[in-house]
Amino acid sequence: MDAADNQTTRLTDAQRLDWLRLIRSDNVGPRTFRSLINHFGSARAALERLPDLARRGGAARPGRIVSEHEAHLELTASKRLGVSLVAPGEIGYPPRLALIDDAPPLLGIRGAADALMRPMIAIVGSRNASGAGLKFAGQLARELGNAGFVIASGLARGIDQAAHRASLGSGTLAALAGGHDKVYPPEHDELLAAILDQGGAAISEMPLGHVPRARDFPRRNRLISGVALGVAVIEAAYRSGSLITARIAAEQGREVFAVPGSPLDPRAAGTNDLIKQGAQLITEAADIVNAVAPIQERPIELPSREPDEPAAIDEPGWDDRARVTALLGPSQIGLDDLVRLANVSPAVARTVLLELELAGRLERHGGGLVSLI
Repeated sequence: MDAADNQTTRLTDAQRLDWLRLIRSDNVGPRTFRSLINHFGSARAALERLPDLARRGGAARPGRIVSEHEAHLELTASKRLGVSLVAPGEIGYPPRLALIDDAPPLLGIRGAADALMRPMIAIVGSRNASGAGLKFAGQLARELGNAGFVIASGLARGIDQAAHRASLGSGTLAALAGGHDKVYPPEHDELLAAILDQGGAAISEMPLGHVPRARDFPRRNRLISGVALGVAVIEAAYRSGSLITARIAAEQGREVFAVPGSPLDPRAAGTNDLIKQGAQLITEAADIVNAVAPIQERPIELPSREPDEPAAIDEPGWDDRARVTALLGPSQIGLDDLVRLANVSPAVARTVLLELELAGRLERHGGGLVSLI
């Protein structure tokens, strides 16, 4: 049982507006959003502190903060298109996605919300897939759908679209790299319409009008793996984006499955290598069903949205700020190491990192690592 029965929490209208303003403001990503909420107790309090934090981080001028009017316009336009902006814990927000470190604070969902609450398996693979690969993707998606799983994928050409089409009747989820009104590739408009018409859903963390860029696809890939119990990779070359999804899935603690292929086919080089690295070799849907059965029984406990009380804020002094900043560079480093080497409290280190990020000087990576831009 993949329970999300207790997920009935809901943001107030005022909170939703503040959350949207905060996540759409300059230099605020999902991890920074969470840090700001934990520091200041609410999005509204964080919005008030953004200019001061950015100034302390070395910004020449404050980053752009989205106004209430702009946020109202986005909410209105989203409703017009049938897109709901939901927070972790609300109906429609995939419960497993809410558990990842960089879960979107607000997720734009369109279609059947109940499909998003069911257990999912992601299927990804080559855009330039072979006939055999396309056939197997369809077969795997149909069999997993018959076993009760929603199929998640990225609406791309090749394996993705084959998996979506084969699971239209049982439920499929499309994770988009752009806004809901900027489907990529454009020729899959009709496929997305079919998904929505037949009880499936689409998700995106991007605002309406956002045209996907190259760097948006890895961000999208973390959503594909994040919603799922596991990710099945069918045909992936050595430099395939599907391998990025597999890596992210492993970092998120998801099961990674790979379909073996001929060593003579470069489209199978990546999947064969995944198997060498420890991915589970699969040849049928039963392999996946058996592997994820124990995981489905574990209850899902979501983190709270806005804390009742803000975390204690330990304002860094000039010396503390200088010591933490001096330890940062282009190489990635973790918070524990910064605390130890700079001889400061975790609260001080986190505050300095927030200041630098809001000044556009810091980049966050998986596993809690950071580096200077």
